[in-house]
Amino acid sequence: MGYHLIDPDDLEQWDDRPTDVRSLSVAAGYDYQDSKLGLRVYELLPGEQSGLRYHYHDDQVEAFYVLEGTLHVETPDDEYVVETDHALFVDPGSPQRAFNPDHAETTVRILAIGAPSVDDAHAYDPSDDA
Repeated sequence: MGYHLIDPDDLEQWDDRPTDVRSLSVAAGYDYQDSKLGLRVYELLPGEQSGLRYHYHDDQVEAFYVLEGTLHVETPDDEYVVETDHALFVDPGSPQRAFNPDHAETTVRILAIGAPSVDDAHAYDPSDDA
């Protein structure tokens, strides 16, 4: 059996992304690639977006649970506004960009879940649909 109690505040910046991100799943010993689950905490200042620009995944389901603030998620058809204690699920093949708008007055803190944890992201250009 294995149990891992992790405080995100004890973790270092996970990678070279321009926003604050802490990988809970990597700290628990799960590989970044080919694990059943990826779990990260992001803190987005006004004007910042989560690690990836507009993108979609082949196989990964993404879920964003808002811990504090209001997250905005741009899609080809709509912009979702995700309030504190709400979640947005993004199915594979569905382009999205999660961000905290420039005009926001507070930081957004989110728990981002990816399952499986695979590097299957592809850049998406909305102008390609025009």
